[in-house]
Amino acid sequence: MADKEATVYVLDVGTSMDQKRNGRDKTDLDWCMQYVWDKIATTVASDRKTLNIGVLGFRTDGTSNPLEEDDAYSHITVFQHLSQILMSNIRSLADKIKPAKSPIDGDPISALVVAIDMIERFCKKLKYRRKIVLITNADSALDAEDLDSIVEKIKVDNIDLVILGVDFDDADYGCKEEDKTPTKERNEDLLHKFAGSCKGVCGTMAQAVDQLGIPETKVTRPVPLYKGTLTLGDAETYDSAITINVERFPKTMQARARTASNFVLKPELTQDVDGDTTMTNGHSDAPNELSLVRNNITYQVKDEDAPGGKKDVSRDDLAKGYEYGSTAVPISASEENITKLETKPGLEILGFVAPGNFQRYMALSRSCVIVAMRTDDLAAMALSSFIHTLYENDRYAVARHVAKEGKSPILLLLAPSIQPEFECLLDVELPFAEDIRSYRFPPLDRIITVSGKKVIEHRNLPSEYLQEAMAEYVEEMDLSNSGKTDEGEPTEYMPLDETYSPILHRINQAVKFRATQPNQRIPPPYDAVTKYQHPPKDLLEKAQPSIKRLSEAANVKKVPPKALAKRRYRQQEQPRSGLDVGALLSSRSEANKHRISPDNAIPEFKQIMLNAESISVTKDAVTQFGKIVEDWVKNSMGSSAHGRVIEALGVIREECVEIEEPGVFNDFVRSFKKKISDGELNGDRRELWWEIRKSKLGLIDKKLSSVSKIEEAEAKEFLMPV
Repeated sequence: MADKEATVYVLDVGTSMDQKRNGRDKTDLDWCMQYVWDKIATTVASDRKTLNIGVLGFRTDGTSNPLEEDDAYSHITVFQHLSQILMSNIRSLADKIKPAKSPIDGDPISALVVAIDMIERFCKKLKYRRKIVLITNADSALDAEDLDSIVEKIKVDNIDLVILGVDFDDADYGCKEEDKTPTKERNEDLLHKFAGSCKGVCGTMAQAVDQLGIPETKVTRPVPLYKGTLTLGDAETYDSAITINVERFPKTMQARARTASNFVLKPELTQDVDGDTTMTNGHSDAPNELSLVRNNITYQVKDEDAPGGKKDVSRDDLAKGYEYGSTAVPISASEENITKLETKPGLEILGFVAPGNFQRYMALSRSCVIVAMRTDDLAAMALSSFIHTLYENDRYAVARHVAKEGKSPILLLLAPSIQPEFECLLDVELPFAEDIRSYRFPPLDRIITVSGKKVIEHRNLPSEYLQEAMAEYVEEMDLSNSGKTDEGEPTEYMPLDETYSPILHRINQAVKFRATQPNQRIPPPYDAVTKYQHPPKDLLEKAQPSIKRLSEAANVKKVPPKALAKRRYRQQEQPRSGLDVGALLSSRSEANKHRISPDNAIPEFKQIMLNAESISVTKDAVTQFGKIVEDWVKNSMGSSAHGRVIEALGVIREECVEIEEPGVFNDFVRSFKKKISDGELNGDRRELWWEIRKSKLGLIDKKLSSVSKIEEAEAKEFLMPV
């Protein structure tokens, strides 16, 4: 069971925390709250009821705490009592944590006493991991009396104390504040000594904020995939067979990013004067205004006598069948056992192979580690002997493995691993014959003609000069020792423990920030996540001569961009016969030839754009089509019209690019976005704008059309959420 925890954050919210210092674009309080919100959001994401958080502030305008009857604890307010924190608590906290309106002296030591009292009242004598995090700029008066008793209380209650100061000096981190006031200098020194007496930590907030950019990898508890025996020989027949009690744990397993689920707004329930309950659809101010969408599956079969030609059937009436050609072979539930092998759990050694016989492509699965069963000393000794035997004879073992009774057997390759104070077997799953995909490709170093002749010099084969240039380039781009230590010594460039999954941590960062800051723009990805997206700059600069030589040897040429077809307004070509077949086939009158019908909007719009003779005709067509699109949105239920709208916007955009009139589309899409933002299209249509963003149907920039006046950065800015 996970440990129970109780953490209290003590925040300095005095007026001095409402100032921007040392070139930061945020106030001290907002800057510190980045750290607090990150830690709180991480706790909320864990969804553990055993993680309890409390938040209190000192130097507040009012007073609200369990010890408020004593004047020594005035201007201290409890924002959040110790409890499991939820999304609703985060939203209320954001409204409560504000800087004081008037200058007030407050004592951080008194606030610590209130935090200790909160923990003592909540935890009582139960086993908890207790922690207090004090955040202050140390600009207020500090009462140093009776510190020894507070230190003793913190030690007795086994509370971890962390003090983070705004612009506190830290020589190891390289942080030094100039022109520090005597009060802050004295308080900072006192807090350092106080934290040391409590066996706690006192550091600078700059380091804590910077470390937020280093993703935290999830620590998982080991859960065995298999607990049983490793056997060498037939233990049921021969007494000489070896049986070892072992456990199998995953060594590597892909960490998947969290996925988004479908939600809908909960309908609000209102009560009228008569006491009847009515339901309205709109935005709710409730803490949890979203409801999870659940799928309901129905099974139907064709039945001409049933309404609609289909009849619902119960899932209990279904039978499994296997496709066999164009038919299905049914197998009843009572006969399902004939399609399964009767297997018993076990890990049986089949034989041994040399490491050279194992090809890298044969690794079919994640890797696992096999160790002796805990508390079994005899098994540990036997497995150690087996591991050393494999290592000394340079052999791998091949084993048949069944994890649970009735499971399909798999083949494993077992390799010995010997490290200081740790020995184990590493395993990967091997493929069966049906798992191998055998493809034949022509060789890259020669060409075989129809007559069977081998050609080694050809324009489609790399020359010796090209191979030398490529070898030189590969050597120059070697990452093995291209990294640098803090002392400037060469080291590995991409250590495994510093190479983070970009998509996983980007999603976590975005969700965490949006949960705590719903109205602010999501910041860019952390540098630690994007660090290895591109080769090292110094390595590229060093390899420039090799790259140039390789380009010359390979005769690399830049492919010119594909020219867009230009069909500015021009006189339509007349056939030699003088007979306009298109006009004869058209059923539209002269008066209606520039009118677009909602029933056939896209083809008629394309026809008008094809025959447009002036900019006025183009603008009129886009205006007409735009109104039709807006009507589609206004008259639609939910997202039923989103597909048609996206298709229509794509057609308008494509046509305006082709005739080099990007301004016409840009004006239209700006107006369309404003109407979505202002709710002028019959309700909240922000989900439609998300679909437009997904389809990248924003402004036409200079990259797409040379005559556009929109820069690429402006086009990206335009596609931000409304």
